[in-house]
Amino acid sequence: MLCQDKFTDIYKRIPESLAFCPYRVCPIGAHSDHNMGKITGLAINKGIYLAYSTKMNGVVELSSIQFEKRAQWHIHEVPPTKQNDWADYLRGCTLILGEKYPLSRGLSGVIEGTLPIGGLSSSAAVALVFLKALCDVNNLQISPLEMIMISVEVENKYVGVNSGKLDQSCEVFSRKNKLLYLDTQNNQYELIPFNSDNSTELPFKIAIFFSGVERTLAGSKFNMRVDELRSAAYALKAYAGMDYGKFQETNMRDIPADIYNQYKDKLPLTWRRRAEHWMTEFQRVQEGAEAWRSGDITTFGKLSFESGWSSIYNWETGSPELKELYNIMTHTDGIYGGRFSGAGFKGCCMALIDPSYEDSITRQVTEEYLKVFPGLKNKFSVHICDSADGIS
Repeated sequence: MLCQDKFTDIYKRIPESLAFCPYRVCPIGAHSDHNMGKITGLAINKGIYLAYSTKMNGVVELSSIQFEKRAQWHIHEVPPTKQNDWADYLRGCTLILGEKYPLSRGLSGVIEGTLPIGGLSSSAAVALVFLKALCDVNNLQISPLEMIMISVEVENKYVGVNSGKLDQSCEVFSRKNKLLYLDTQNNQYELIPFNSDNSTELPFKIAIFFSGVERTLAGSKFNMRVDELRSAAYALKAYAGMDYGKFQETNMRDIPADIYNQYKDKLPLTWRRRAEHWMTEFQRVQEGAEAWRSGDITTFGKLSFESGWSSIYNWETGSPELKELYNIMTHTDGIYGGRFSGAGFKGCCMALIDPSYEDSITRQVTEEYLKVFPGLKNKFSVHICDSADGIS
């Protein structure tokens, strides 16, 4: 790995350890976890590596293959607010882990991402791989769920993104060749094997189409969308005479389907669209889990395409680049289904594909996309991936 080589170049010795956290894709269930929805997810065999060694003086010193600026702080002197650079998630991890457990050691390390940034939850992967390394050098044993929740707390409170736990759950709980089916309300999950003749060789691969445009959630309209959905839930409770309590504690999961159907026409159009996405996505996730369980990749793919459509027209996200990629995918032979990955303002699209069409899919999507966005020729890329285990 390049991170191991760079570590040796900087410190003139080999690193003590190498940690890895995969990226993730969410075929069905997007934009619902922050309101206690259900999700599906797969980790992929690309992600974030961290080569590191212990620093006994408590200093954290990090370099990145992707970014020039080196970051440094002490475990007991972490800036209380974000510094608006690539290491903010890691500062937040140090601060919040240190509030929960005694830290005595820092680390020196080099981070490497193996795919372009945007849409695969690279921020959550960076946070998790660093959190695992920081626990390692301090001899801390924390549960997978606690690792997830610390990372979510970092994203919500330190970085300022009102996300749920979808990303972190996929990157921790996932197992190769199994679909993660998670209820974010109670953290109950199932790892569903694909019911095929040969479960060790799946009848599909995961294609990543990187648009060539990078993005940042905190600077996008992500938080606004979450607030609009919560506003819909709050109003529906009021219309139905339900106890609606505090705004920030209100979620669409609180709203029964019959209450939504009875009062949805009273909502402002924008709020109704957000609620419609959440309600229909909840149903798609349940149907998708059963399709996967029965080995019906065609139905699962169709539901993923429907999820993508709803994210564009009800959740109203998707940059022009990602919308174009989505449209191309819907008429490309060999693609079962897919959608944009992540928040959808920039980044990438993911697709479940028939491996026998890999070459023609790569060629057709590339040609059609670059006809529309020729200026992105040197930035657009296609990556064919397999499913993978969670963080290791």
